[in-house]
Amino acid sequence: MPPPADIVKVAIEWPGAYPKLMEIDQKKPLSAIIKEVCDGWSLANHEYYALQHADSSNFYITEKNRNEIKNGTILRLTTSPAQNAQQLHERIQSSSMDSKLEALKDLASLSRDVTFAQEFINLDGIFLLTQMVESGTERYQKLQKIMKPCFGDMLSFTLTAFVELMDHGIVSWDTFSVAFIKKIASFVNKSGMDTSILQRSLAILESMVLNSHDLYQKVAQEITIGQLIPHLQGTDQEIQTYTIAVINALFLKAPDDRRQEMANILAQKQLRSIILTHVIRAQRAINNEMAHQLYVLQVLTFNLLEDRMMTKMDPQDQAQRDIIFELRRIAFDAESEPNASSGSMEKRKSMYTRDYKKLGFINHVNPAMDFTQTPPGMLALDNMLYFAKQHQDAYIRIVLENSSREDKHECPFGRSSIELTKMLCETLKVGELPSETCNDFHPMFFTHDRSFEEFFCICIQLLNKTWKEMRATSEDFNKVMQVVKEQVMRALTTKPSSLDQFKSKLQNLSYTEILKIRQSERMNQEDFQSRPILELKEKIQPEILELIKQQRLNRLVEGTCFRKLNSRRRQDKFWYCRLSPNHKVLHYGDLEESPQGEVPHDSLQDKLPVADIKAVVTGKDCPHMKEKGALKQNKVRFLITAKRCFCRDNTGGGGPAFLLGQQRLCAWLTRFSLPDSFHISQLCFPPLTVYSVPTMSSFLRLPV
Repeated sequence: MPPPADIVKVAIEWPGAYPKLMEIDQKKPLSAIIKEVCDGWSLANHEYYALQHADSSNFYITEKNRNEIKNGTILRLTTSPAQNAQQLHERIQSSSMDSKLEALKDLASLSRDVTFAQEFINLDGIFLLTQMVESGTERYQKLQKIMKPCFGDMLSFTLTAFVELMDHGIVSWDTFSVAFIKKIASFVNKSGMDTSILQRSLAILESMVLNSHDLYQKVAQEITIGQLIPHLQGTDQEIQTYTIAVINALFLKAPDDRRQEMANILAQKQLRSIILTHVIRAQRAINNEMAHQLYVLQVLTFNLLEDRMMTKMDPQDQAQRDIIFELRRIAFDAESEPNASSGSMEKRKSMYTRDYKKLGFINHVNPAMDFTQTPPGMLALDNMLYFAKQHQDAYIRIVLENSSREDKHECPFGRSSIELTKMLCETLKVGELPSETCNDFHPMFFTHDRSFEEFFCICIQLLNKTWKEMRATSEDFNKVMQVVKEQVMRALTTKPSSLDQFKSKLQNLSYTEILKIRQSERMNQEDFQSRPILELKEKIQPEILELIKQQRLNRLVEGTCFRKLNSRRRQDKFWYCRLSPNHKVLHYGDLEESPQGEVPHDSLQDKLPVADIKAVVTGKDCPHMKEKGALKQNKVRFLITAKRCFCRDNTGGGGPAFLLGQQRLCAWLTRFSLPDSFHISQLCFPPLTVYSVPTMSSFLRLPV
């Protein structure tokens, strides 16, 4: 029969005696159990005794925690917390230095136990320790010079006991004198201080700042960033950790008007580069506590952006409007503009509206209205200006590249920048207080003074690249943003050590790669590998494939319009192509302007039987690519040739160069009415002129 649940079997030790094996009834009062133990060893005055864990914790057993005792636990009979506190209170005031040192060592160990701490604090123990620190420091320093290291140990144990006692939250931090604060600060400000003393002093200052507004102000007067910097340049990671913790505490508790000023001081003292060199890139692993403090510093630094993130743009503020004018000037080099006095105000407004549209703003007339939503508010405009000035070539390339596309295919720089800034703020949790348990810091943000702005610059170029890879239209904007967010998040999880490495990670996370990863993750899910799912997949696959084929064919029948390139690479004419309803003929022809709907078959002058398609020639194998090597664009090219040549021009024998992925081509022209022996790689168009197709998403409305 198993023993009752309230009975636990333990061993109890007493110095100089054999341990006792005992059954403790948890229903009995703890005092009765202690009396029983004392009686077994013939010890009088059982109220002077208590039970304690015999392991390294040495915590006292109380009515509150007695339920934690398990079968097989080893306990120790010892003096009660009250008796122990009284004895230590007397011993630390002893005139014997050896006795005092031993008492302080015991006090530092026992103070971790809240039961003992309460008893010692009841004896005004905290006040006694602060008095010892204030009055004994000068004596300690004098004796240290004549080789009395025990005084260093005494101060170290004193500060350790103080830290442990205060951590229980029994005594308010507001009770300490300015003299005590100055003394603790002096330990931090002086060079050559004992490591253990410096460590405890930094811990005390951090707690003072975090737990008392009044003490924050006093500590801020005593401690400067310049005095803390040398501690980061050492090799002791514990000291570095506590130093960053103090900086974080000062940063966190600083009033709003002081926080930016403090950030400027940190920048002047090159805190970021010092942390990067002596902490992050030091030849040792970063422990969890250091990682947490770096994470906190990262969050607090990014939180400086919150004010701009939550500030709406004032459309009437000329200084803010000038930023938008500067974006326009850099993009279009608008040096010469119509003179307002010459009666061309309407022309100027029209030109501004056109340029703002090219810049990708939603409100073409007054783009300032785009920045009235918070978040991201003015932070988005700040990022755009930084990108335009610091990465001018990339900025101009993106703006001009998109302004030359069809309206629905352009990646709007203005709108993209605003949404991207908002997404990056959400990713980095700008404006949120740091978590007490998180240690998710990113080394790359410590490699640049303007890390968020540089982060944005990399991501806006990624967004433009992904837009092209997805062949997106304006309707796909949210889908593109979702893919970009996934790319950024996946790159961040690898913890790149620099912004360049982050950029390199993104290069390997193309849209195609993201699709592969998604598919792989889906396939790796256990549910998708179960027999019922596999059987269902096999059953419905033919129906789904037929549906996809019909969808693609219907899109081909609907047709689409492409820009036509002449010999000077201009895109001022259009070309339309569509498949006949019976899927046997491709109709195509030139247009003077972009159509507003479908173009009838009879208005397209030329046609090509699908059966005449011969081959697909890609990339450098295209004849027009060999002869006109000036086309240097990051696009896939292919030429479609036929059994019969239908050349209508004399541009050099080139053929229609649809600039789209080869895989999309195969999907686009899947399974027309062709002979059974015909392979998809043989599909092609007849030689015509050269056509520019920046995106085929409108033509290939395929499921992602």
